[in-house]
Amino acid sequence: MASTLARLVRRPVAKLLFLRSCRHARSYSHYALPGGSGPIFSNNMRDVKEFLPRDSPYRVWARSFASGNGDLFDAVVPHMGESITDGTLATFLKKPGDRVEADEPIAQVETDKVTIDVNSPEAGVIEKFVASEGDTVTPGTKIAVISKSASSATHVAPSEEKVDTVATKPSPPAESKTAGKQKPKVETAAEEKPKVPSPVPPKTSPSEPQLPPKERERRVPMPRLRKRVATRLKDSQNTFAMLTTFNEVDMTNLMRLRSDYKDAFVEKHGVKLGLMSGFVKAAVSGLQNQPIINAVIDGEDIIYREYVDISIAVGTKKGLVVPVIRNADTMNFAEIEKEINTLAKKANDGTISIDEMAGGSFTISNGGVYGSLLSTPIINPPQSAILGMHSIVSRPMVVDGVVVPRPMMYIALTYDHRLIDGREAVYFLRRIKDVVEDPRRLLLDL
Repeated sequence: MASTLARLVRRPVAKLLFLRSCRHARSYSHYALPGGSGPIFSNNMRDVKEFLPRDSPYRVWARSFASGNGDLFDAVVPHMGESITDGTLATFLKKPGDRVEADEPIAQVETDKVTIDVNSPEAGVIEKFVASEGDTVTPGTKIAVISKSASSATHVAPSEEKVDTVATKPSPPAESKTAGKQKPKVETAAEEKPKVPSPVPPKTSPSEPQLPPKERERRVPMPRLRKRVATRLKDSQNTFAMLTTFNEVDMTNLMRLRSDYKDAFVEKHGVKLGLMSGFVKAAVSGLQNQPIINAVIDGEDIIYREYVDISIAVGTKKGLVVPVIRNADTMNFAEIEKEINTLAKKANDGTISIDEMAGGSFTISNGGVYGSLLSTPIINPPQSAILGMHSIVSRPMVVDGVVVPRPMMYIALTYDHRLIDGREAVYFLRRIKDVVEDPRRLLLDL
């Protein structure tokens, strides 16, 4: 027996060390030593329990989101994207004691680009929150504990706790005694109050401005998305030599095209024909005619992009987002309209992903939907130009020597003058004007 134990200690040391981390394997049938000497231990291996640790790191990892009894689960911040390392816990969608289902959102995390939902890992009742609104969180941060077996009726909301606290007041006799003891102190304080001199208001000169009281101001933290937009726009102003050129477009033919075929277009493609698809097609034509508009400066090099990804600026309640229409040069009117509707809906719902906003070689911003008559848009870095659309206004125009009312739109192109000269910028804007005013050019490639 002594020689057997000696071989056990000397030869299979590596295997015993492995068993140290496998405490959760409760039973073994036998353990064979190298060399074919046969089984040494059997049953539950009681003889080697002293070699094993009390718990296993593998076992702990396997239940990192559950309590010891398997009843509690942790709701943690999910992965937020390759370029996003942290976010701000913006708001809780539920309260402690609320019943939630598996994968139901319980909180929202704001990042520099999108808003991400934190979902419940299991169906149950929210036991408690372990983070607060406004906290900076990273992927894997625990924000709530979910009880799988608890009932929502057993949890007391904060308002109910306050009611119970108020209900458990001292009895009336005790209140009267306490009031009787404290009454002289109140009267003494009342007598001494007139002795305190009231502060004299400072005298102000007639020329000193009268500032509004601080009570009429409200200070709130800036959302992360707004911080990101502010930083990018300021960086754009500091980096680019921005210049804007303008033109005006007669929208008569494009609006007539939409009016004549809107019903047939919806019937066949299931989406409405808008004006944006016409401008996207016109921008694609302009970028193909003037490739420098689609290029970008990278250090001391110029990168010419052989693809056309159009970014569409969308204003949402939480801030400006810019989803991208990939390979717009290969898409027809119907495909562009469907993609615009899909991306705009995701942007407004807050479900748009990072990948759907990454990249882009040229941006179109339509301020006309808000009534803007004229503006100078700011370049969306690292792009080199942006097209600004504006509202359609009926104005008197001279057509064939006759003054007639026409629906007109001002368009603006802001470009990086370090890379793009005025000649290319004007030619590009003229191409937009020509295609929008006569869409038949797209069919004939003119």
